[in-house]
Amino acid sequence: MNQKNHVNSFTLRVRYGDVDPMGFAYYAHYLRWFEIGRTEFLRELGVVYRDVEESGVIYPVTETYVKYVTPATYDELIEIKTRMDFLKRASLKLSYEIRNHESGAIHATGYTVHAAMDRSGRIVRVSEKLLELFGDDKQNKK
Repeated sequence: MNQKNHVNSFTLRVRYGDVDPMGFAYYAHYLRWFEIGRTEFLRELGVVYRDVEESGVIYPVTETYVKYVTPATYDELIEIKTRMDFLKRASLKLSYEIRNHESGAIHATGYTVHAAMDRSGRIVRVSEKLLELFGDDKQNKK
């Protein structure tokens, strides 16, 4: 089952605790929304992150980028779109878009890069489960 082009879409409402005194979503919450997006992305493909960790491979964030376009506001319904950009031998990159659910206006775009590691912090190969889901062609295993 090759899911290389899979895009997950997850909707949530901006809560009062997510906004600053100006009524705009606090900038760090976009990274939390990225995490929600990647968790739901994997869940939709049948992978629960708890099971991934129990397999002995963890995926800490090693790089992140956010481009803020327009602020999300209190009580707004937003959509988090997540897709896999690449899956290499020992790392992966996911990209995100956060949009207004109704108008489609972009609030932010960005990505996270993750290293495959064991519990001792040693770099290891990406799990077989992820390789099965996202293909095992040479381009993805660099």
